[in-house]
Amino acid sequence: MKAFCDGGDLAEAVGKAIRAISNKSNNPILDNIKIEASEGTLTFTATDNELTVTTGIVGDVDDGGVVLVPGKLFSDFTRKLTGERIAVESAGNKLMLRYGDSESEFACADPDDYPEIRTVSDAGDLRMTEKDLKDLINKVAFSVRQDDVRPILKGVLLEIGNSTVTAVALDGFRLAKCVKPISARAGTMNAVVPARCLNEIARLLGDSDEEVGMYVGKGMIKTDIGHTTIMSVLYEGEFVPYRNIIRTSFDTSVTVAVEQLYDSLERALLLTRDDRSNPVRFDVTERMMRITSASGRGNLDERLPVVTSGPDITIAFNAKYFTELLSRAGADSVTIKFNSPADPCVVVPCGGEEDFLYLVLPVRIA
Repeated sequence: MKAFCDGGDLAEAVGKAIRAISNKSNNPILDNIKIEASEGTLTFTATDNELTVTTGIVGDVDDGGVVLVPGKLFSDFTRKLTGERIAVESAGNKLMLRYGDSESEFACADPDDYPEIRTVSDAGDLRMTEKDLKDLINKVAFSVRQDDVRPILKGVLLEIGNSTVTAVALDGFRLAKCVKPISARAGTMNAVVPARCLNEIARLLGDSDEEVGMYVGKGMIKTDIGHTTIMSVLYEGEFVPYRNIIRTSFDTSVTVAVEQLYDSLERALLLTRDDRSNPVRFDVTERMMRITSASGRGNLDERLPVVTSGPDITIAFNAKYFTELLSRAGADSVTIKFNSPADPCVVVPCGGEEDFLYLVLPVRIA
């Protein structure tokens, strides 16, 4: 291999590819990034056999070829080369980078040992705007489960209908649901997509009205964004029947300013940091919501103006679940709906289309 490229382009491409390399891999070959040079393009591929990222940059290719470089080392190194004109050349199991009057060399693995990358076949096409897909992901993916106790809950359920896509994520303590319009689809279908894949897609998306496609095939999903392709396996199995969890009628509803509630709960979190449940108590009356928390660090007692409908209620929650929601609500105020101190509450943003719903279970209070 012998090629020339811009150092900034090289660093950006390697930075995108490295996101697919898992810190938990038991296969050393998957710690590498595959670089292919051909016909004026340098292509970078990384995978952990679940998530795959492939991205390309323009290069002057004198001699094509394939090398396998250590991912983290190469990523850290190329970040320091921004702005340089880079010569990339391989010989045997070595890769040389030449820049200015300097040269660096990397030991490479055998590219024949790298796994074959699966492709998405018989794909169903879903199209929507970049800003809607980005907002859809950001509003639900944070609610997935983080451990492997129930692997399917590490994914986001996508329900693709005739004119909308519904995304649902839950972890056993909270649930997030968001609905967005789509402009085209090849057919109605459901898919459970790893949240890690969706978060990587969101990183590359802008806030424009340009359309982006997602292709769902047998057990796989693929998205093309610019010169980057993100692919992932889908989780198998039955997702939780979430509609049975969401109540449709409530006794009490309270409307509160997002910024005031968020700031109050952030202060409460500082005092409850040593308690994993981060318990914060809500005392709701006709015109006031009282926020209280107590721990060995100290006590908090704040009162927020609200508009309430229905009977008073006292209930407690993990404050972290609320701050994560409020930072993504996309509204100046939210309405929180309650039934009893033992039932989950439902939170919806005020104003505009009600396309986002959040449910959170309470914690017991003495």
